[in-house]
Amino acid sequence: MPSTQSSKRKSSSSGGDSATSCPHLEKKRMSSPSSSVADAADGATYRQGRSDGPVKCTWTPWTTEASPHIHEARRPKPKILNNILDHIGDTPLVRINNITASEGIKCEILAKCEFFNSGGSVKDRIGKRMIEDAERSGLIKPGDTLIEPTSGNTGIGLALAAAIKGYRMIITLPEKMSREKVDILKALGAEIVRTPTEAAFDSPDSHIGVAKRLQTEIPNSHILDQYANPSNPLAHYDHTAEELLEQTDGHIDFLVVSAGTGGTLTGTGRKLKERLPNLTIVGVDPVGSILAEPDALNERDRLTSYKVEGIGYDFVPTVLDRALVDEWVKTDDKESLLMARRLIRDEGLLCGGSCGSAMAAAVRIAKTLPVGKRVVVLLPDSSRNYMTKLISDKWMLEAGFADGRLIDRPQYKTWWAKKRVQDLHLQTPITIAPGVSCKEAIGLLSAQGFDTLPVISVDGKILGVVTEGNLTAKLVSNRVQPDDDITSALYPQFRKVNMGDTLGDLANIFDRDHYALVVAEQLQYTGAKGGAVPGAKGLLPSATRSVVTGVATRIDLLNYISSTPVEEVLPQGRGEGLKD
Repeated sequence: MPSTQSSKRKSSSSGGDSATSCPHLEKKRMSSPSSSVADAADGATYRQGRSDGPVKCTWTPWTTEASPHIHEARRPKPKILNNILDHIGDTPLVRINNITASEGIKCEILAKCEFFNSGGSVKDRIGKRMIEDAERSGLIKPGDTLIEPTSGNTGIGLALAAAIKGYRMIITLPEKMSREKVDILKALGAEIVRTPTEAAFDSPDSHIGVAKRLQTEIPNSHILDQYANPSNPLAHYDHTAEELLEQTDGHIDFLVVSAGTGGTLTGTGRKLKERLPNLTIVGVDPVGSILAEPDALNERDRLTSYKVEGIGYDFVPTVLDRALVDEWVKTDDKESLLMARRLIRDEGLLCGGSCGSAMAAAVRIAKTLPVGKRVVVLLPDSSRNYMTKLISDKWMLEAGFADGRLIDRPQYKTWWAKKRVQDLHLQTPITIAPGVSCKEAIGLLSAQGFDTLPVISVDGKILGVVTEGNLTAKLVSNRVQPDDDITSALYPQFRKVNMGDTLGDLANIFDRDHYALVVAEQLQYTGAKGGAVPGAKGLLPSATRSVVTGVATRIDLLNYISSTPVEEVLPQGRGEGLKD
């Protein structure tokens, strides 16, 4: 039976620690089986040499040790639910038909649709379980304050249960998370504290750091801590996995699960590994995160921000047991979000962006499998949380996620629309580094005649853009001082194009933005890391560096259009039309 190392939870009402530890820590492992085959599979080697995840938990797929935890048996749903929490679980398993046909996939793909939970995501399971386990243990009582750092879905699950059970709920939430999540949380009565997306997990300014500080300041407050709470994977061990076993009659060849805290992967994976020894578990991790193994897989855009919400981290959560995973697949924003839109358009599944990540990985795996194999993929949340992002064509276009089928850019029907950015012959810009003062930047803008300066870090990352207008506004309003570091006055958001993009694409950007950085991406070999062999398929350690080759503005486009000789325009004509 499973167990994970739990964290110590403090309650400021008692002024001390109220630890709910795993009794497995205090028990001795059962004797190893005598056969050499069994010895090789014994728990002694299951996590040998590992320092990540629930390292102090004695669970293995072969343990004969009794579980110290309270386990919940599955019960049939009554015709009339006592409250909406009773609608959590028993989510449908749906066959994927049109995507498999269009991709030429021979095997079967089944999707576990977790967005049918009452709060709209798989995290409803752990929100309910963490609160009810804490109630059973006497850790919390109605009227207490619950605080949780979350990417949104766990917060909704907790806020849903807190609203029904009578707890004050405070959510610390990174700024990148969608407006819809914030509105739902507020509607459920939760209080929201936004934190910088770029803050490292161990920073006092991160959503985790802020939650810890609030707990020390608010009486009778508790952090249930999804990252280390055994109730997180237990919810899936007791229910999600059992549902899958029942729904599939025990026939699953591959389980594909995206990793956030890792509770879904760990709990579901552990139960299924016990029952289905030949099961292959595939973990899905977004580019920018560091959860995948070997570590060389994480080198592409390592620890950079990404737009898919709810999965991936810059640390390995305690509840994530990566030893369960047989194969990791990295997914990027574009393939993930476009796949989510395909799930909506082609399969009628109203799911969120991380569902696209999981399905993109499942499709990759399924393409290699023969008839008769079965892939089960877990779809974590719903489209409700992303109406102004994933579901918005405008947002997808601005993010550069057009595919020409589901989402396509408005087309300019003019002679110049198919010309390339390289045809503008832009001047190579001057860039500045962090540490330059606002006063020095102003002098540079004045001396060189520029109105825009890209800010580039020492390791080649584009941090943002400084503009004459923004500097003026901040200095005049006394929000920055002349001697302040330029990073206090930059725009962290900017649009990028490359030399091969069309001027029609650039014109679409200029519908909203005044400029775009022309960027060349350079893949840099970083040396063999994490045991990877240079040149081995999928294991070449590399990092992407960005080189700014120009800054394109509206006036650059207008100058090109107006100065091109007539003989170069004809016979195609000009002014045939603007947009479709």
